Amino acid sequence: MELTDELINKVTWKIPNALALVGSRAGDEWNGMTTSWITQVAQEPILIGIGVDKLAVTHRLITDGGSFTVNLWDSENTRPFVKFSKPANKDGMALNGWPITEGETGAPIFDDAIAWMECRVAEAVDCGSHTFFIGKLVAAGVNDDEARPAAMSDTRMKYGGTRRGHS
Repeated sequence: MELTDELINKVTWKIPNALALVGSRAGDEWNGMTTSWITQVAQEPILIGIGVDKLAVTHRLITDGGSFTVNLWDSENTRPFVKFSKPANKDGMALNGWPITEGETGAPIFDDAIAWMECRVAEAVDCGSHTFFIGKLVAAGVNDDEARPAAMSDTRMKYGGTRRGHS
């Protein structure tokens, strides 16, 4: 088969991906961003990796702030993911209307997440269009042990493959 953009997208969109909100902060600027490129990469120390587009506000905030949070969401409530496909609006201690708490590193933790992880950046790996931020786990919590974490397949969202407008 010829390796076309259509084939690349069909194949990569079948990769089973978790869906989460990444919290980031640098100084007085806070953000939340929907992501599906998340994985644990080591056990000693506990390292969590996320892929972030270099053009995203979150990329700049993680680079400048040195930390991030990964907030897992209930598969029965995927509405927040659409709200965080663009830079977030902070109002008091809420991003796009969703309550947050300041973590140990200063990065936002979403109060309604079923589970969350807070990481301090240990390494940033250049991966072309994205940076793979590897963070050392510094704090974590579980708010709902019974809920099933959301996956990309729980939504109509698709991310991966080739960039839109790629030729």
